[in-house]
Amino acid sequence: MMAPCVKHLLSCKDFLILVLTPLLLLPLPLLIETKEASCAYIIILMAVYWCTEVIPLAVTALLPVLLFPMFGILESKKVCMQYLKDTNMLFVGGLIVAVAVEHWNLHKRIALRVLLIVGVRPPLLMMGFMGVTAFLSMWISNTATTAMMVPIVQAVLSQLNNTEQDPSILENTEGQTNPGLELEEKNSMAMTSVQVITNGYVQEVPRTVTEKEETKRINKGMMLSICYAASIGGTATLTGTGPNLVLKGQFSQLFPNNGDILNFASWFGFAFPNMLVMLFIAWMWLQISFLGFNLKKTWGCGATRSEKEQAAYNIIREEHRKLGPISYAESSVLFLFTLLVILWFTRDPGFVKGWATVMFNMDNVEYVTDATVAVFVAVLLFILPASKPKFSYSSSSNSFDFDDLEQEQTITFCSPPLLTWKVVHKKMPWSIVLLLGGGFALAKGSDASGLSYWLGQQMTPLHSIPAWSIAVILSLMIAVFTECASNVATATLFLPILASMAQSIHVNPLYIMIPCTLSTSFAFMLPVATPPNAIVFSYGHLRVSDMVKTGIVMNFIGVICTTIAINSWGRPMFNLNTFPAWANNTGGN
Repeated sequence: MMAPCVKHLLSCKDFLILVLTPLLLLPLPLLIETKEASCAYIIILMAVYWCTEVIPLAVTALLPVLLFPMFGILESKKVCMQYLKDTNMLFVGGLIVAVAVEHWNLHKRIALRVLLIVGVRPPLLMMGFMGVTAFLSMWISNTATTAMMVPIVQAVLSQLNNTEQDPSILENTEGQTNPGLELEEKNSMAMTSVQVITNGYVQEVPRTVTEKEETKRINKGMMLSICYAASIGGTATLTGTGPNLVLKGQFSQLFPNNGDILNFASWFGFAFPNMLVMLFIAWMWLQISFLGFNLKKTWGCGATRSEKEQAAYNIIREEHRKLGPISYAESSVLFLFTLLVILWFTRDPGFVKGWATVMFNMDNVEYVTDATVAVFVAVLLFILPASKPKFSYSSSSNSFDFDDLEQEQTITFCSPPLLTWKVVHKKMPWSIVLLLGGGFALAKGSDASGLSYWLGQQMTPLHSIPAWSIAVILSLMIAVFTECASNVATATLFLPILASMAQSIHVNPLYIMIPCTLSTSFAFMLPVATPPNAIVFSYGHLRVSDMVKTGIVMNFIGVICTTIAINSWGRPMFNLNTFPAWANNTGGN
């Protein structure tokens, strides 16, 4: 009797959470009739909706537009202005460039070229996969990077294991979706024999238990290396993953007089070395866990490739050959991408005056920001042609008569542009833009209602605890929390609170906010924690226990590396030894 009731309740779980949560929380604003309590009600409600995903994340992010005016916290005009701030435009511009890279398959060309260089010896192949994945995820979305890389890994593994290769597996490597999400158990490598070609004849060779176990371990290690590298690589750039942009936006909003201390160049200078260290340690950990750490086997120079390794190398070489010579469009996208990165780095590097400061930013007013650069390059993608411009005409006579131009000649100068809006509209994750906007609205509401100040006052006793230990504990807590919630939503909820806490204990807010922001990307333990994990899990090589056992160590690796980074080169970069004057002032109303 109880079982059907429980089953029925579970089937109605989403509806019950959607309806009961606001009702159960309603006594908070009714009994404590203050703006702080009303703002807390809205934040807790949104936190529950974000964690349970009973409605889409982007829809939850729109709730401040409805609830802040109703509770008298903030006027509707001021709330709506938070949804398209400078940071959102930086995100949009950066994503449009990333869409162009994906659209013209430039990311696949880069990946295959690097893999041809590193070779196919399993440890070095894993290093190549991780390096390429991390580099690509610095610029394009972690999900798209993983969706492109995993079929390549699958094809190479099938040759290393001498299984039959499905030639269609590499066809869909564009965009955010991947046929691997629908693969069945048949793609797991539980084979009892392998096919070996000897003197032109195919022979079935039985596989020992040891060989099968080694094959399974290699498959698991290679798959995990992709999703881990995607998450780690996204931390290196300001536009690499959503939480970094949440930090940039909320930090600029809460501390408007910070002097643009947190920009693309400064973030890269701090986070890129940390990413390299994490990536190397992750590679070492995966080797120890799945491949066995053998220096001679890993770095053995001059050793000839086995038949299986040669077959895997041929797969990579063939896929690279299919791409053909680099096209005019790919060259143009590569040029614009390089231009974007150079302009970002040189806009305001900090140690010298950047081009924006010299040419545009006058009277201590920052007219040109990273968003300006991103939108400039994004606009060029809709203007520059996809093929080399040419002037051609066809005529019945050899003479060029402009009077008969319309009747006898066809003039073609510019081809369609590198990007069209149809392509961008299809591939752009617009929901993230709303999610970022919702986070900025929450930060603004917390400040306007006084909730941020109240929370800061409650945390004053923490002043007696060393700041580094607070940062470590909070980073570990957030790394666990992000396993069950969106990393963008996690950063959105925690960063305003962390900023208030840092102010209350007179610690530079960046000392707490930066490591906690990075920790939101350390979702290594569960398949549902992040889309890259879900993609690699769907291929059938991994069990949940594999991800948990390996991922829990990865979480500690991430927190330890970040703690060392923020306490070493992070201190002079962001002046973390002092409590800055700008931290005494908040964004205000």
